Amino acid sequence: MKKIGILGSGVVAKTLGAGFLKHGYEVMLGTRSAEKLEEWKAANQGAQVGSFEETAAFADIVVLAVKGTAAKSALELVGTDNLNGKIVIDTTNPIDGTPTNGVLNFFTEQNYSLMEQLQSAFPKARFVKSWNSIGSAFMVNPDFGGEKPAMFICGNDDAARKEVSEILVQFGFEVEDMGMAEAARAIELLCMLWCIPGFREGRWSHAFRLLKK
Repeated sequence: MKKIGILGSGVVAKTLGAGFLKHGYEVMLGTRSAEKLEEWKAANQGAQVGSFEETAAFADIVVLAVKGTAAKSALELVGTDNLNGKIVIDTTNPIDGTPTNGVLNFFTEQNYSLMEQLQSAFPKARFVKSWNSIGSAFMVNPDFGGEKPAMFICGNDDAARKEVSEILVQFGFEVEDMGMAEAARAIELLCMLWCIPGFREGRWSHAFRLLKK
């Protein structure tokens, strides 16, 4: 199993970290404040905690699980040498401020997604957008009455998308590969759509599925 380095100390990072441990991967979470992860580490046997730089150096695959506003700065702390050639699973969304009538505001423009910005800033990393359009409670082997939710992914590297797809199948998803990085413009917007029922009606226990004939 490959080593997974997760950048972040919030609920998404901790959920995915526990999920990768469950599936037999070696896992390190990267944080600026190790004390935030003391309880999580104690509850997850074999888990490791380090700085952002240490975590990316440790990893075969990096998972970016910070707020969208902090995504670029987190990767800058990692350093390009620790990202070059590696798959970076990008779970982030460009959320800016509070929602309007249940609709999130984004800090990106429609034709230039956050992931495209990150790929441009770190051209030798192999970014794959994933896990951005579902709640953290359903990121690891979710139970929707036997129906597998869809997980939409994209990225410029075919082999990277294939490897991430295999991980997502392990995690209980039906993978929908949307191709190159430009598709992140649509995939990031799925977060906006997913959140509307939650903000308007308090409904957060749902997921997307692509029906095919």
